[in-house]
Amino acid sequence: MNDTLPYDSQHLRHLAVELITNIRELGHAGWTPATSSNFSMRLDDKHAAITVSGRNKSKLTEADIMVVDFDGAAVGNQLRPSAETLLHTQLYKRFNEVGCVLHTHSITQTVASRLFASAGKIRFEGYELQKAFQGNTTHDDIMDVPVFANTQDMTVLAKQVEARLEEGPMWGYLIDGHGLYAWGRDMHEARRHLEAFEFLLACELKMREVNR
Repeated sequence: MNDTLPYDSQHLRHLAVELITNIRELGHAGWTPATSSNFSMRLDDKHAAITVSGRNKSKLTEADIMVVDFDGAAVGNQLRPSAETLLHTQLYKRFNEVGCVLHTHSITQTVASRLFASAGKIRFEGYELQKAFQGNTTHDDIMDVPVFANTQDMTVLAKQVEARLEEGPMWGYLIDGHGLYAWGRDMHEARRHLEAFEFLLACELKMREVNR
């Protein structure tokens, strides 16, 4: 560990490589348009590695990954973290097992958030792919995924998310006209959850189209 930093800089480099590899893939898939989206991984019990605000997610380098504490403040640098950093760090602070948080803006996620915003949630029921979510063992479970109203006040939004987390297990949520947050114990699990959400949201949109 670098004595001048309160975290392990070598571990940060490993996380940065893992983040960049996965973020580039999501960027090339069209899920991070116009420098949008943000991504993070737990660095230790006090810090997270997170993307710097406003960077092209398909062309990230290690310089585009910074460190924040769990209150969302930059640590060891003067860079500006993603505007929604608080939505990441609240999960690391609340759940010791959360190791990765992914936030994307695919067309499917954004359209679904608009369509289901008035209901405040979207329900998945009867899909085999619900078993992709950690702890789910059957398609018979009902999954209600919250859709929160969009706001630029992250403190307000974080409180709403916190209240929903109090109600029971949750693997992600949508923000109206904005995109999707998904998380997991590590990058592999967070990617699986993210991709499962994308598939299930696409199915719900297709069902609406077919039944119209």
